[in-house]
Amino acid sequence: MVAPNGARKTKKDHPNLPITISEIVEEADNCFKCGANAIHAHVRDKNGNHTLDIGLYSELIKELKTKVPDLPVQLTTEAVGKYSPSEQFDVVRKLSPESASVAFVEMLPDIKDYKLAKNFYEFSIDNNIQVQHILYSVKDLRLFIQAIKSKIISNKKLQVLYVLGRYDKNFESRTEDLDLFIQEHQSIISFIEWGVCAFGEAETDCLMKSYSLGGKARVGFENNFKNTDGTIADSNAERVSEIVALRKTIL
Repeated sequence: MVAPNGARKTKKDHPNLPITISEIVEEADNCFKCGANAIHAHVRDKNGNHTLDIGLYSELIKELKTKVPDLPVQLTTEAVGKYSPSEQFDVVRKLSPESASVAFVEMLPDIKDYKLAKNFYEFSIDNNIQVQHILYSVKDLRLFIQAIKSKIISNKKLQVLYVLGRYDKNFESRTEDLDLFIQEHQSIISFIEWGVCAFGEAETDCLMKSYSLGGKARVGFENNFKNTDGTIADSNAERVSEIVALRKTIL
């Protein structure tokens, strides 16, 4: 999966960061040709800021399905401090996408107040929407496991993404960051599909470790601009190409 832009970075960070819908669609097409099997999609408003605007998302999904019809689209519900759980739910309810990513601690900030989250997850199952649960820490994973045991979340078709380096002061991941997640998820490993994204220069090494342990990978400018050799990638497609090539050497 490719994550081409994220919520916060701008063209000041990288001139080829795709911001507009046309840029995202072009980048998605290039990444698909290089081996990406899905896109994690963010949209931006006219000022380049993160938004969960229904109209923009609808336009992006339509354009992607026209230009790259065989590339699955996962929309994000990331709050970025702007959106409430009910607003995040509303986006998914109105768009009914094939896939959506949801930060678990944003949708369920208090496990004792779980009604809205339970309704969201049940709605997703009833409407065949694949939810990928974003987990930023082992603490998030423990709460996630507790929610499964409490039947707030069904144990059917579960996808999780472990985010490495999010809480490092320099947003730099380490391969050993994955070890704690692996140790903790053994009780649910039989019914989850898991993957990794990783901030910073260790992105490639972290993704290769995920592959070697049976996980999947999300790569792209949302988390990192650099190739393994330290050079700045010209595009997301370049990052996808490197990961696809390296994956073949270990699998």
